This record gives sequence, C-alpha cells and structure tokens, in this order.
Amino acid sequence: MNDKNIIDAVTIKINKYLVDNKGDNSPVVLYKTPDELRGLINIKITEEGIAENTFLELVDLYLKYAVRTGNSQFLNQLYAGFNLPAFIGEIITTVTNTSMYTYEVAPVATVIEQEMIHLMNSYTGYTEGDGIFVTGGSNANLVALFSARNRISPNCRFYGISPNLKLTAFINENAHYSFETAANIIGIGSKSIIKIKSNPDGSMCCKSLVIAIIESIEKGETPFFVGATCGTTLLGAYDSLDEIAIICKKYNLWLHADGSFGGSIILSNTYKAVMNGIELADSFAWNPHKLMNIPLICSVLLFKKKGILESNLTDLNTDYIYHDINNSVDSGKKSIQCGRRVDAVKLWFAWKYFGTLGYERRIDNIINLAIYAEEIVSNKKNYELVAKRQSFSVCFRIIPEDALDINEYNLKIRELLRKNGSAIINYGYIGNKLVLRLITSNGEMIKNDIDHFFEHLDNVILSI
Repeated sequence: MNDKNIIDAVTIKINKYLVDNKGDNSPVVLYKTPDELRGLINIKITEEGIAENTFLELVDLYLKYAVRTGNSQFLNQLYAGFNLPAFIGEIITTVTNTSMYTYEVAPVATVIEQEMIHLMNSYTGYTEGDGIFVTGGSNANLVALFSARNRISPNCRFYGISPNLKLTAFINENAHYSFETAANIIGIGSKSIIKIKSNPDGSMCCKSLVIAIIESIEKGETPFFVGATCGTTLLGAYDSLDEIAIICKKYNLWLHADGSFGGSIILSNTYKAVMNGIELADSFAWNPHKLMNIPLICSVLLFKKKGILESNLTDLNTDYIYHDINNSVDSGKKSIQCGRRVDAVKLWFAWKYFGTLGYERRIDNIINLAIYAEEIVSNKKNYELVAKRQSFSVCFRIIPEDALDINEYNLKIRELLRKNGSAIINYGYIGNKLVLRLITSNGEMIKNDIDHFFEHLDNVILSI
C-alpha cells in the first residue's frame, strides 16, 4: 500500500464525514441489526492482507454505519459534539505514540500534563494540589477509594485488609455503579458501599448520611469515605459538598467529589454555585471528555494534597524505566498504570484554542440550551416535565390521550427516533415512570438544534 495515497484518501473521507455531521438532513445513525452489519461489512480477519481499495472501502463502511456523536441530534450520552483543536491534538498524540511514564520518552507531554493539572486545580482551590490523567471516571473513583483506604489503613498496601477491619463507604443512591466495582477491586467488598437515600431532587440526603455513619460505627465498622456526586446521570443533580464536608470532617472521612459528568460546570461563573465546597474535598474526578467535548478518553483525578498518589504505590524498583535524572517529573510514579496514554495534549490544544473565557461560554451555552429545552417541554401540550431541570439534563415524557401503557408508549417513541436516525436520546426511570432524558452536552449546539429535535419528536408522535 502507498501510505501517502491512503492518508490523502482517508483525509478526504474524514472531512466529508465532518461536513455531513453539520448537515440538518444527516441521520444520527443508519440503524442496522448486528446480523445486518455482519452482512454489510466483512468483519472477519483473514490470513492474507487486503488491497488498498478494499481497505478504503472498510473506512467508508465504518463511517457510514457508526453513530454520529458529533451530530447536533445526538442527545443521548453525557458526551457529544466534535472539537476540532482536540481532534488535532488526538492525531498528534497518535502520530508521536508515546507513553506517559517518563519525561525521557514524553518530555512535551509531561510538562503539558503538569500544566493541565495545575490549571484544573486552580478551579478547585487546591493550592497545593496534585493530580493525574486516568482512563475514565470509573478509574478515577477507583483510585480515590484506593487512596482513602490507604490513608485509613496504611499497612494494607503490604499485608492486605485486616479481617478485623470492616471499612464502610457512603454514596448517593443515585451515584455511579463504579463505586461498588471499585470496592470489589480494592478488597473491601461491594457490600461495604452504603447507599444513602436521596432528596426529591436527586441529591444526597445529608441527614440520612449522618444516621448511616453513626449506625456503621455502632456496628463496630470503620467508616472512611464519602463519594459525593456532582451531576447524577439521570437528573443531573449535585450533592451538597459544603454540607457533606462538615460531616466528613466531624467523622474523619475522606470526601471524594465525583464530577465525572457535571464537574465541568466549575468553569462557569454563572452556574458553578452547585460546586460550592469543592475546595474542601480530598479528591475530585473531572471528565473533560464529557461537557468539554474532548475525544474519549480524557479524565482527570485531582487531589487536595501532594504526595498521595506516590504513597499509593509500593514498588518502583524499576531502573530500566525510571532513572534518577528525571525523578522530579516522571509522572509514572504517581500512576497505578505503567503504560499510560497521552490524554493531556488534546485537552491542552482545545483549551489553548478556546481560552478560559471561551470554555466558560461553551459551558454557559449548554446550560442555557437545557433551560430552553425545559421551557419547550413545559409549554407543550401532552408533554410532562417529570423532574425540574437542575443542570444539563431534561427528563420528560409524553402523555398520550389513548395509550394504555405510558411507559411502553414513550419507549416506543424513543426507539422510533433512534432507528429512523432522526435523533437519539436516552431514557431512565424516576420511580415507576419511564422518562425520556435529553442531555445538552455539545458545546457547538444552538437553539435551532433543540427546535429541530422537538420537530423530529413531534413527527414520530404523529406517526404512531
């Protein structure tokens, strides 16, 4: 194959794909069943390689049938949109293909990651803070829980958890499932995660948290961690960090703020009040691959105090990687990974391109779009706003005049939207009500895109 020919051809295809994404008539997905896809694309790997033209056909097919997450009608997940400078950063990262364990092999990336950690900590108020890029919000929650375990029981790093020590951690009942997985991995067991009931708005009930902590202590257990959620996945609710911080200080518990979804609201001077108290948290998970539109994966775990990440690790006697000349800057000594992808560079390119004010405007825009969508739902006949909007998530349903099962009716609407390619939104349950969840997470969207969504939705409703 001729590398230049392939690069030129693929560049043209990608450019067309991106242009089509911005077209009003471009479907979000050309839906096919798994069996249909296997019939359309030769998925199997063969003994012999393939010709250049066949390779390029596969590129076309992949782009043709992939979900267009950059399309303005992709309102389904907590990530969406296309970010040009970050995309360029992703290409540069792949072309240079290095690992983030030593300054020796990643000099520019190392100083960029340090700058990104410093910048992000300037928003949290961690004046002596630290942090590291990790492989997603779930991994950030794992490392935070792992760090809190090591603080309460330092020797467990070497000898494991004492059978006489029953550790307990507390989360919002609406928190991400990754906390239970993390508890399983670090050896305290998923049943050590105690779910605290939420207030009607979806935030953690602090009174119930105190009761649960006291009950745990009375059982002879050792409470050690509270995971507060900054943006629940369905309602976009924020736990009260300042109130929880007071409780954590009283009982000597590690406070972790899981801002994997909604942490980027901290960039907005207009809307960041929901993050009040973040400076009191011991750690903070922040995913720029969500509301900052950085290509997956781009996740950061920040710490209030330096030295915690290094103290988590027990054996770095690896002189074939780490040399004394770079000890002060080798980021691998803070990571539970060895090989670690360069994810800071794409964030750096985007932040340099838009600037801090540009990113504040982008966050304000997607909040304002959610407000606009909420107003439309509130004023439409047969539409029910099931929960008051709190941030980027609008939960609603359609109330038909003649449907026997409202949940089934709304699920049918959602599936018709998805399979005809006009728009994709998600759904979930509030109590026993199935709700349609519209997420505004694409920083490039405008009000006209929200209008188009409701036009698509109304057309589907009329077709039933």
